[in-house]
Amino acid sequence: MAAASQAPRADDATVLAFDFGTKKIGVAVGNTVLRVAHPLMTIANEANAERFAAIAALVGEWRPSRLVVGRPVHADGAEHAMTARAERFARQLEGRFALPVVLADERFTTRVAEAALGDAGITGRKRRAARDEVAAQLILQAYFDQPPARTNDDTA
Repeated sequence: MAAASQAPRADDATVLAFDFGTKKIGVAVGNTVLRVAHPLMTIANEANAERFAAIAALVGEWRPSRLVVGRPVHADGAEHAMTARAERFARQLEGRFALPVVLADERFTTRVAEAALGDAGITGRKRRAARDEVAAQLILQAYFDQPPARTNDDTA
């Protein structure tokens, strides 16, 4: 007897996350049921047209319900030049793909990604190639690990 295929549950949604950079964009994927992020790829093209074409292909393939973009800030939370650029990138994603976009704190993700790759024995070019997608994985995992926002209706 063949198993009946099941439609995905409404709460089983894919999420794509981005570690925005001026030269490269790290991408990670996860879903809202397992709440585990996985590094996916690095978009290593500086031209906007090619970057958004690659992202469009990912959106078409993965069909995410939302996107998460890392919001870079200084260690003390103060904004810097890349903060505005990442926020602009998030607005562009929202406008182009008509998907909700969430900004997530990305403090220290690149450093943690570097350390994790080093601990795994990955060095040189392989480490540099994987760093941004692992940073995107850390951004998405931090997003998944946050407790859901409470509303006034949740208080008892």
